[in-house]
Amino acid sequence: MRRKTRQIHVGNVAIGGDAPIAVQSMTTTYTRDVDNTVAQILRLEEVGCEIARVAVPEMEDALAIGAIQKRIHIPLVADIHYKHSLALEAIRQGVNCVRINPGNLINGRQSLEEIVKACKERGIAMRIGVNSGSIDALDQRGQMQRIQVRLRDDGVLERSDPAEARRKERERLAERMVTKALEYIGWCEELDFHEIKVSLKSSTPLTAVEAYRRFSERSDYPLHLGITEAGTLVSGAVKSSVGLGLLLAGGIGDTIRVSLSAEPEEEIPVAYEILRSLELRNRGVTFVSCPSCGRVEIDVISVANEVEKRLSRVQTPIHVAVMGCVVNGPGESRDADVGLAGGKGRGVIFRKGEVIKTVPEDQFLDAVLKEVASLLPEREARLIYPEGGIQDTAGVHRTRDEGIGERVAKA
Repeated sequence: MRRKTRQIHVGNVAIGGDAPIAVQSMTTTYTRDVDNTVAQILRLEEVGCEIARVAVPEMEDALAIGAIQKRIHIPLVADIHYKHSLALEAIRQGVNCVRINPGNLINGRQSLEEIVKACKERGIAMRIGVNSGSIDALDQRGQMQRIQVRLRDDGVLERSDPAEARRKERERLAERMVTKALEYIGWCEELDFHEIKVSLKSSTPLTAVEAYRRFSERSDYPLHLGITEAGTLVSGAVKSSVGLGLLLAGGIGDTIRVSLSAEPEEEIPVAYEILRSLELRNRGVTFVSCPSCGRVEIDVISVANEVEKRLSRVQTPIHVAVMGCVVNGPGESRDADVGLAGGKGRGVIFRKGEVIKTVPEDQFLDAVLKEVASLLPEREARLIYPEGGIQDTAGVHRTRDEGIGERVAKA
C-alpha cells in the first residue's frame, strides 16, 4: 500500500495524499536565457513533464522567472542555494515553489524564516532538500573497501567485512540526513508553515533508499524521490530504476525525478516507464519489443527503436508491441492495442491479438504508426502520423546466409 502523506500543491499539481505520483525534470539552460529556457520547458511538456525546475544562481536568473512563467503551462520551481535574496525575488516573480537546502543558506535559520514568511504570503510550497553530499560524512570509503586482517591474542586470524562496514556507514549517513531534514521542518512548523515536501537524495541508491525509508517512518510530509548525479542515459536510468523502484514498490514516494546526464526530455520517458512497470501510472505508451535472436529475419532492433522514438510524445495510455518472429510475437502481442510480428521480409499487424493485415518490410513503420494513430486523439495522432503517411522505412532484411553483422561489415 502507498504510504499516506499530507497533501500540498505546487501550482495546480497536487503532491501527496491520494494524488498521482507526479513526474518532474530540471532545465539545463541558463535561466536568464528566457527564450531557450521556455523552449526547453515546452519540449518537456510535450513528453509529459508535470513540474519543471530551474536553477537560480544569480539575481538575473531570479528576475527572469516572471517572463518564463507567462509562457509555460506547468508549475515552476526555483532551485536556490546560499543567497536567500534569490528565493525572495523568485517568489516575487511568481514562482510556484522554491527548493532550498537550509544547511547551505547564508545566515541559516534566519534566512529560512524569511523565505518561509514569503512563501506563506504568496501561498506557495517549499521543497527541503538534504543531499548526502551536503552532510559532512566521514570519508571512510577507502577503509571500507579494504579487507583487513588482524591476529587476535588467541592466535585466530580475524578478517573484516567491507560490505558490513558499508552498510553501517550508509545507516549513519542516512540517519544524519533524516535528522537534519526533521530539524529544518521543525523550524518551518514553528512559523506555522506546512506546505513542504522533502527530498533526501544520494548518488548511491542504497543510501537514498535507507534515508527515505527512515524519514517515512517518522514523518507524513510528502517525499520527492531521486537518485542525484545518477549518471548518463543508461547508467543513470538503471540506478534510478533500482533506487526509485525499491521505494515506490514499498509505497514510498509522491513525486519523482530521474536525474540523467542527458537532455531533460530523456528523463521523462524513464520516469513514466518506472511508474508504469509498478502499475502506479497509466500514462503514455507501454512498449514491448523482443531482444532479437537467431530466429529473427528482420532488423527488429531498428524497427523497435524507431517506433518507440516516434511515440515518445504520446500521453494517451496505449500498449504497443514490436516482435521479430512468429514464435513469441502473436502471444506477446495478444494484450497489445497494436502489435507487429515480422519475419522473412513481411510482417503481421495485430490489434488486441487479432491479425488485421500483412505488410511488406518497407511498410512496417507506416503500418504500425497508422494503426496506433487511429486509436489516439486527433492532436496526438497528427504528431505521430502526419498527412501523407510515413515515407521512411526502418530495419533491413536479414537472412541466415548473410547475417546482419556480415552485411554491415561489407557496407
